[in-house]
Amino acid sequence: MRVSDAVEKRISVRAFLPDPPPSDVVKSIIEKAARAPSGGNLQPWRVHVLGGESLQALVADVAAVISENPRSEKPEYAVYPEDLWEPLRTRRFQAGEDLYATLEIPRDNKLGRLAQFSNNFRLFGAPIGLFFTLDRRVGPPQWSDVGMLMQTIMLLAVEAGLDTCAQEAWSQFPKTVGRRLELPENEMLFSGMALGYRDPAHPINGLRTRRDPLDQFATFRGL
Repeated sequence: MRVSDAVEKRISVRAFLPDPPPSDVVKSIIEKAARAPSGGNLQPWRVHVLGGESLQALVADVAAVISENPRSEKPEYAVYPEDLWEPLRTRRFQAGEDLYATLEIPRDNKLGRLAQFSNNFRLFGAPIGLFFTLDRRVGPPQWSDVGMLMQTIMLLAVEAGLDTCAQEAWSQFPKTVGRRLELPENEMLFSGMALGYRDPAHPINGLRTRRDPLDQFATFRGL
């Protein structure tokens, strides 16, 4: 498979089949992804892979926290700026509307939309959860290194016939996840990622989020 094919095929899958991928395939993807760029070769990332009972236990832990008080933990960071400006605000709004349209959940169905969002914390039914952490002493340049590792994992997953969904939403529950992963105090939860086989029959997996045309985000000089 060409890299361009993997880029085109990759989507954020939000409905997975329960079948777990072979463990050697998962290990191979992560091992190969470690060739992702890393400034100064710091390789600041750590990857925690959960499946089976270990993943089920984490999902149960977070579900219990959400049922008692979904805002009981301080998030590691703000996933989005507090007041998004244009055109970022419209892009995010449109992506949300397109997603809920696949499920026929109208805007005024707040409970339906909340229920769908809560599927984040079940990894959309994926049998494997990846959790990415890094030392709190590093800065945004090293955060970008972790992002490049994640992107490489996502493309390698496509090559292996698997699918993913990157989930920064997990950063909302750093204490609960940290306890289950036995993270030291200096280790920060950056993101989660669902990994598995997409459910081809689920309508949500037909979503292709929109992208701006080239001339709206790129300039070329001297070419």
